[in-house]
Amino acid sequence: MAETVTPSTPALLASLDPLLRDWLPRQRWFAGKGSPVTGFSPVAETELLPSDGRLGLHHLLVRAEQPPAPAEAGDCYQLLIGVRETLPPRLAPALIGHVTDGPLAGRTVYDALYDPRPAEVLLEALRTRARIGGLRFERAPGQEIRDGLVARLLTAEQSNSSVVYGDTFILKLLRRVVPGVNPDLEIPLALAREGCARVPAPTAWLRAELDGDAYVLAVLQPFVRGATDGWELALRELAKGEDFTAEARALGRATAEVHTALARALPTATLGHSRLEAEVAGMTERLGAAAQAVPALRPYEDGLRSAYQALAQLAAEGRTWTAQRVHGDLHLGQCLRSPSGDWSLIDFEGEPARPLAERRMPQPPVRDIAGMLRSFDYAAHSVTPPAPGWASRCRAAYCSGYAEITGADPRTDPVLLRAYETDKAVYEVVYEARHRPDWLPVPLSAVHRLATTDLI
Repeated sequence: MAETVTPSTPALLASLDPLLRDWLPRQRWFAGKGSPVTGFSPVAETELLPSDGRLGLHHLLVRAEQPPAPAEAGDCYQLLIGVRETLPPRLAPALIGHVTDGPLAGRTVYDALYDPRPAEVLLEALRTRARIGGLRFERAPGQEIRDGLVARLLTAEQSNSSVVYGDTFILKLLRRVVPGVNPDLEIPLALAREGCARVPAPTAWLRAELDGDAYVLAVLQPFVRGATDGWELALRELAKGEDFTAEARALGRATAEVHTALARALPTATLGHSRLEAEVAGMTERLGAAAQAVPALRPYEDGLRSAYQALAQLAAEGRTWTAQRVHGDLHLGQCLRSPSGDWSLIDFEGEPARPLAERRMPQPPVRDIAGMLRSFDYAAHSVTPPAPGWASRCRAAYCSGYAEITGADPRTDPVLLRAYETDKAVYEVVYEARHRPDWLPVPLSAVHRLATTDLI
């Protein structure tokens, strides 16, 4: 492994530029879809394996330039670039392209996470707590990582990339990165200190220190062997016509246990009139922007806005709520059921489209609850014909399970729940319109319900 690094080499990035312009927008985790990439600005480049050998490995942080935003405002992406003379057939899906000039001229470059050897280089660096230029490979006290674990990339579509090592660890590599304290490391570390078994404790992590800014780039956690994610499990039970209410109730209890531990581990706040005004203003602004972007939303705009106005009215009358750190993007796919039947919550990054400071703000726990309720609705609409009754039973069971731990059923605060579920459905409308138009009817059906009733 190379012992020195330099800031991103202009010649290297210039030679990769035409290949990355075509390859990057096609990645599931690329956030700038709909606008062409016109160039790249270097942030940092680290040589992890020298490119003059049979296999090279470069760690890149690059800023994608997309008009009309200024170049310095472009999203920063983390890339692991493998370098070979030619790619073996097993790595064909990882191909980025063939370099024609610059320091890698005549070589083939590819997404190195598809290749076990480069992926194992990352684990070895974490095991040995390596420091390579601005990269800091860190390991939690008392945690051990044995060598010889074989790496494999998880190929399911997601907003980041994950590598499993020998069914022992899973490394989540963040793709779009921003400086600051990332909740995907901060929250699991806080929960580990509280002894909360519902969230796997971080074993190690990768940070970068560049020009006074700190970035969290990856987190290594124990791999829950044999686990099934909640989305897959729900679809499987739906396909068999099986009841899912027992699992939904258990998920509600797991969510409540995590919320309770987070309220102990990290600061809470009172959500009063002024904060609620700002919150409602943000919801209203997002609704207006969504209605402009998705015309199908416009007939429901007034009804949806009434959900926010009802919440603002309660706050004006002096009602307050407790805000705390939450998951921020909770849905069935963020939950794992172990073979023993225990549920775990994963992926605490929050909604990547939201600014980091916003993702780290205390929120009412109902925000997570609303996300899970929407997820049951999505699952019910993934089968033909849709099963709205299944979703209703699961939603009720989840809320009941939550109440078993906290003593407070989310349904007893319908104005708050309706407002946050509405905000989530509006977000889904925009997302589906941009990325999965065939799914747009799912959030639109929820929009119709939420615009005409205050019941969940």
